[in-house]
Amino acid sequence: MKSNMDDELSLEKIDDYNGTESKDKKRTVIYVVLFCLLVGAVLTFIKSGSQVDDYIGTKEAPGIDVSKK
Repeated sequence: MKSNMDDELSLEKIDDYNGTESKDKKRTVIYVVLFCLLVGAVLTFIKSGSQVDDYIGTKEAPGIDVSKK
């Protein structure tokens, strides 16, 4: 008679437990992390490159100039 405990999932049966993951899985994780960092760097560059004009007011009623000079 087979025990129900043999079908139970344990940490030792998982491929990635105790650093036994394959090189392909490690490489995939590294690629995903690098891709996310690259996307974040590109978005940060785009956001920092755009200049927003924050002048409040009109020619008739000048307001506060909060632009970075």
